[in-house]
Amino acid sequence: MYFDSFAAMLSMDGHGAYVWSAYAITLVVVGALLLVPLRRQRRLLTELSGELRRNRGAPSQGPSVKEEDSHASGT
Repeated sequence: MYFDSFAAMLSMDGHGAYVWSAYAITLVVVGALLLVPLRRQRRLLTELSGELRRNRGAPSQGPSVKEEDSHASGT
């Protein structure tokens, strides 16, 4: 498509607002479709690494809280 000037390209004989807004909406949606899964993946990996760190420090089969309380009270 050929335009005489940059202003003519932006206006597109009165249809420019619709055309350029459609391009903008499309770019926003495609950008969101690309970024949202990446953010979710990063958050999941962060949560999993924190859980692994917590589990490494905890005993694998230690006594439960109820057992510790019953031993402390002497019952």
